[in-house]
Amino acid sequence: QVQLVESGGGLAQAGGSLRLSCAASGRTFSTYTMAWFRQAPGKEREFVASIRWSTIYADFVKGRFTISRDNAKNTVYLQMNSLKPEDTAVYYCALDERVISRTPREYDYWGQGTQVTVSS
Repeated sequence: QVQLVESGGGLAQAGGSLRLSCAASGRTFSTYTMAWFRQAPGKEREFVASIRWSTIYADFVKGRFTISRDNAKNTVYLQMNSLKPEDTAVYYCALDERVISRTPREYDYWGQGTQVTVSS
């Protein structure tokens, strides 16, 4: 089993920054994809960014968010700059050994989520 624990969420003003972290523990894999998704109230969970050998971003975060990972720490980060009120959501970390995907159901492991709230 794999456990994912997110941290770093909170309240930010529009134009501000936050950095999310997600630490993985438990079973290890030689290669795996880590991704961030988000879900706003009343909306479906949506892809934000992923990293395996390269990075992939949703169009709405390109140029503002940066995903990175520290393999020695089994941790993935999401640096969020130029935040907008529409970025308000619960942000989830996900991990999968096999896929590089934007589809939530294709990921086997999930964190509990961390709330990000951006005020205008």
